[in-house]
Amino acid sequence: MFYGSIVALITPFRQGQVDLRALEGLIDFHVNNQTDAVLVCGTTGESPTLTFEEHKRVVEHAVRHSAGRIKVIAGTGANATHEAVELTSHAKEVGADACLLVAPYYNKPTQEGLYRHFKAVAEEVDIPIILYNIPSRTGVEIAPETIYRLVKDCPNIVASKESTPNMDRISELRKLLGENFTLLSGDDSLTLPMMALGAKGVISVANNVMPREVKAMVDYALQGDFLKARELHYYLLDLFRVLFIETNPIPVKTACWALGMCEKEFRLPLCPMSADKEKKLIQTLKAYQLKTVRGDG
Repeated sequence: MFYGSIVALITPFRQGQVDLRALEGLIDFHVNNQTDAVLVCGTTGESPTLTFEEHKRVVEHAVRHSAGRIKVIAGTGANATHEAVELTSHAKEVGADACLLVAPYYNKPTQEGLYRHFKAVAEEVDIPIILYNIPSRTGVEIAPETIYRLVKDCPNIVASKESTPNMDRISELRKLLGENFTLLSGDDSLTLPMMALGAKGVISVANNVMPREVKAMVDYALQGDFLKARELHYYLLDLFRVLFIETNPIPVKTACWALGMCEKEFRLPLCPMSADKEKKLIQTLKAYQLKTVRGDG
């Protein structure tokens, strides 16, 4: 159910509040560009700075506005298991198609703790769950053996988003879990290598900016046409790189602002880009012949 080109959607703000009108415009943009699904309230959606009330409002509004035109995945991970259960239960109640559960961060649970955490959520809420392994942010990796246990014991754990440069891990996961379990890249520049090893797509940051091209690359790879997929990978590589010259989602939200999709507004501790890096970002967007309406690049 959850494969292909999925956008890790930004959360637009205006004057300190979530900008629901801009959120609607972003969703429509991805419907029109045939993105396979939208992920709201993930890392790129600045979920750590959203209140619980805002988090729930974004998920509910995204589901309502999507109106079945595109799948909606809700980020519902949390450090505390009871909070993850609450957010996941809410996502199911309002009609989200699936949930993304990041590994608890800062408290650094053991593998047994990770197993019990995800199992508790999966047993409490009957909704498709995508695990989210991003050790560079969480400080802990969900071991392949832990994912294997979870998949064996929890049939609604259906996929894993892998934000890691370790291709041996991807090979190990594919060997352990087989073709029925979906692996998704969590890093645009590693999507093609992961798909060569059996991943089924990407939860993409670059998709916010160039959704048709990212989808085309993924679709070619799914069809086994790695020559065309590789051509698009190299074409998009400068974009992939520039969107991470500062901490995600600062560059991609700045890019969306330059393209007229949202305000350039963040919540501390995130802040605007340095002037030299913003200039480089705008220049890169223009090199792709994207119509920038803001920024002098």
